[in-house]
Amino acid sequence: MDSLKLIALDDADLAVISACLQDAVFKTGDTAFLGKDQTFTLEANRFVWEEGKDKKTFERRRAVLAVKQVQAVRSRGIDLKDADTVHALLAVTFVAGDEAPSGAIELVLSGGGVIRLEVDCVEVQFADIGGGWETKFKPRHPVGG
Repeated sequence: MDSLKLIALDDADLAVISACLQDAVFKTGDTAFLGKDQTFTLEANRFVWEEGKDKKTFERRRAVLAVKQVQAVRSRGIDLKDADTVHALLAVTFVAGDEAPSGAIELVLSGGGVIRLEVDCVEVQFADIGGGWETKFKPRHPVGG
């Protein structure tokens, strides 16, 4: 499989990146906000969903998400002082603001955590940055409870 490199300039593009990053895992310390550059980055080990679902073994790849035009970063349900806490990313969504094209990009995490990025517009880059490795574990999302 070739490495992915994607750009999102609207919420439809962002939905594609969200699908690629569903069930990615990362540590709190794998995030950074460069206020001067207005850029938020996240490095994660993503599950390679595009490889197909009828396999006995699966793959993860190291990937980076870079969100540009970020004015502020807020979080809920995350201990920012514990850099080694592991999080699972469920979705990357756009919430429109009062004046287009501004709004917020939300990184929705399992367990109820959210990282909210206040942005001037949607400008997101996503890329695999390393080779893949095998895993036998496919993420599951049981329904009900």
